[in-house]
Amino acid sequence: MSRKLRSRLGRSTTDQVFVRGHDLAADLIGRVSLGDFAFLELRGRLPSPGESVMFNAVAVTLVEHGVTPSTLAARLTHYGAPEALQAAVAAGLLGMGDRFGGSIEQAARMLQEAPAGGETRATAREIVQGFKARKETIPGLGHPVHKPADPRTTRLFALAAENGFAGRHVSLMEQIAEEASLAYGRDLPVNATGAIAAIASEMELPWRITRGLAVMARAIGLVAHLQEEMDEPMAPEIWSRAEAEAGSEIPPDGG
Repeated sequence: MSRKLRSRLGRSTTDQVFVRGHDLAADLIGRVSLGDFAFLELRGRLPSPGESVMFNAVAVTLVEHGVTPSTLAARLTHYGAPEALQAAVAAGLLGMGDRFGGSIEQAARMLQEAPAGGETRATAREIVQGFKARKETIPGLGHPVHKPADPRTTRLFALAAENGFAGRHVSLMEQIAEEASLAYGRDLPVNATGAIAAIASEMELPWRITRGLAVMARAIGLVAHLQEEMDEPMAPEIWSRAEAEAGSEIPPDGG
């Protein structure tokens, strides 16, 4: 006999909609923020005050970061298919990979799969040595623009301390950064994705869904970029210049 299909997330009757057991119209609409609603969807309960602060802070951090590959993909897709805003947003979200946003997942997995017992400094040193031996990039560290510290990390970790979420995972992430800086001989501070990975781990969010935090938040930013593209387009110029410059004749010497 086949298993009956069920979902704990939501259901509807003729006159009511329920989300995680809450009456959407009576209990949630106008009463909870978008961030708190997202927390309810993921965790099955509404957040505590501290959880609300941290989850909303993480979401706000991820909404916007300027003209990035994902926003360019959204703008260029909209230029080609202006009738389908959702396709342009989807195009931007497809770029949320290991280099942009997806490193939250890698860093959270690193933290959550680290040995729970023992002294965190030794664990951090072992993690760094492992990445270095495998010649792999340590997720959640360093930033090409924000130096010597990522201002988002500074704020997030301050909020984590204020709201009771500066536990083992945050400490381990900070010590991994310290050990990595020593091992590689250059400053490798915790970046925003590393901070978010640590805080998400403190909030007991499984690493497998942490990339989704970036997806949810960045969708808002992409819609804003598309609104700006409609009013002040840059995609035609990007396409025109790319076609002209990339398609120009290459000199015989290859220079």
